[in-house]
Parts: sequence; C-alpha cells; structure tokens
Amino acid sequence: MGLFPNIMGVDEQALAYDITRAHSADIWFLKIRFYMWATILSVGAFLIGNILGAIGVNLFGELFEWLKHLV
Repeated sequence: MGLFPNIMGVDEQALAYDITRAHSADIWFLKIRFYMWATILSVGAFLIGNILGAIGVNLFGELFEWLKHLV
C-alpha cells in the first residue's frame, strides 16, 4: 500500500505484478504517473525557489560561504 493508494484510479498492486505479463495500457499508466509527478515536483521546486529568492534566502550563496570556510 503506497502513500497515495489510488491517485489515478489504478491500484498500485495491480500495476506491480510481473512486468513480463503487463499490458501496454499498464505501461502507459506508469508513464503517465511518472510524467504527472515529474511535472508537479518540477513546478513545485521552481515555485519554492522563487519564493525563497523573493524573501531574501540565498541557498547557494550560503553554501559557497560555508565551503569557503572549510578550505
């Protein structure tokens, strides 16, 4: 049982059976789920990065300063 059991109306256990017996429709659902989550995570990371920049948080600047102190 996954974190989101029926996110697209397809049971994960039904999709996780032996891949040699999988139908092309099952593979299509796996691809669609991958592209859906990749898009959601990419847009989310972009928005979080822009929000942090807008409020003055500079993650890379802090990282470089920390690395300079190590050397």
